[in-house]
Amino acid sequence: MSKQARVRTQELRKAQQEAAVKQARRRRIVTAVGVLVILGLLVAIVLAVVAATRGDDDPPAASGKVVVPANGNASGAVPVGEPGAPVTVEIYYDYMCPACGAFEAANGGELDRLLEDGTVRVELRPISFLDQQSSGTEYSTRAANAFATVSDGAPDSVWDFHAALYAHQPAEGSKGLSDGEIATIAEDAGVPADVIDRFTDRTYDGWVASVTEKAFASGIDGTPTIKIDGAVFTGDVYTKGPLTQAIESAAGDQ
Repeated sequence: MSKQARVRTQELRKAQQEAAVKQARRRRIVTAVGVLVILGLLVAIVLAVVAATRGDDDPPAASGKVVVPANGNASGAVPVGEPGAPVTVEIYYDYMCPACGAFEAANGGELDRLLEDGTVRVELRPISFLDQQSSGTEYSTRAANAFATVSDGAPDSVWDFHAALYAHQPAEGSKGLSDGEIATIAEDAGVPADVIDRFTDRTYDGWVASVTEKAFASGIDGTPTIKIDGAVFTGDVYTKGPLTQAIESAAGDQ
């Protein structure tokens, strides 16, 4: 990663951390309000159980042609880092998921460092189960499709673009970022114009739906889900330190 790219990524991480603080404040407000609607939630649970018997809560079935992006694979992984790194970290995430944004804010800078020193290879696994939380705009799919397009056409920009999407993460329940806003973010992250122009082709929508379906079928039941060398990390993913310690410990065991 060049010096200019490192500076840009550091700036994005700072913006992301500021966004996480705002999200945490919103979560505290939501929690306070939630106390007033416990009875309503009990009713919702009953309705959810009924809906589950009909499969309403399942992720959408894959449809359309599945085109696997270059530098990606059918299982949903887009790797970043040295192939020979001693530790592999898999990250399952949705670009609209606020918890994923909090994870990135806490751990993104550490993962930058561990990637740069060759300790870790990161497998990014975007899924799109929050499409229904973007007021009909399918933001999760559009963002993941843009990510896959960058993986296909500009793999060296994948990590910076990933960080930039979280630095500008929209609120869950909003319409998400527009196609134009995603394009501007990609441009600022160094993605070439000819690759950005392909975002609206939606070439990888089928791939996004397919890998989402496969992730849930494999036992993934929420985001972020983090695996270290294939094992789910059960420590604190929202505080800087625990994940780094687990990665460095795994590297020391090699």
